[in-house]
Amino acid sequence: MNRTYFLGAVIALTFTSCDVLMQAASVTLAPTNDEVVSGLKEALVNGVSTGTSNLNKRGAFFSNAALKILLPQEVRDVEGKIRNNVMLNALIGPQLDKCVQAMNDGAENAMGKAMPIFKSAVTNMSFSDAMGILKGGKSSATNYLKSTTTTALHQAFKPEIQKALDEVKITEYWNPIVTNINKYKTLLGLSKDIQTDLTMYVTEKATAGLFTEIEKEENAIRENPVKRTSEILKKVFNYADTQVQ
Repeated sequence: MNRTYFLGAVIALTFTSCDVLMQAASVTLAPTNDEVVSGLKEALVNGVSTGTSNLNKRGAFFSNAALKILLPQEVRDVEGKIRNNVMLNALIGPQLDKCVQAMNDGAENAMGKAMPIFKSAVTNMSFSDAMGILKGGKSSATNYLKSTTTTALHQAFKPEIQKALDEVKITEYWNPIVTNINKYKTLLGLSKDIQTDLTMYVTEKATAGLFTEIEKEENAIRENPVKRTSEILKKVFNYADTQVQ
């Protein structure tokens, strides 16, 4: 046999064998069904844990322009008129400022109650849910959590928000605002009384803020391998890097 031909055949066979071995290794490294579910649950729990911890601090909402809870829209619609009217600003202005501070304080306090609620929410994740999330790319885990748990979270979260708002004595600031705006509604150009459910309003804003933090953590795990701090996270998300649709 021609020596050159023989060497070429050996080299070709060697590379072919390497390709087969690499493909086999790739298949072997693919996570099992249980690992996919476990990895996604761990990622969500990690995201929730970090998110709640970050937000359960003084100023976490109030000092963050992206998360700060502002006055309800129907109050903001007339806030300019209140601020520009000497009498109304003296009567209502200070209460508006105190209300904003109290709403954000209440949201920050309530974050301490969120962790067990979210932990419970991720325990029912199925394999098909997990695979959809794994292949769905950025924010897909957070979007799954939003779509499947928001209503239940509101129901569970609202009493805690109410307790938190009671602790910061929100009614001392909110009730005078409502009373005075409704009393001077004609002067402010309103045709009907404002009737915001403040507890539900803060609950929705606080929950939205928490989802924002969870989303940041999820995407950090997807984008930065350093964030994959356990073997299961490394295996699942390294695999996910090759599977994103």
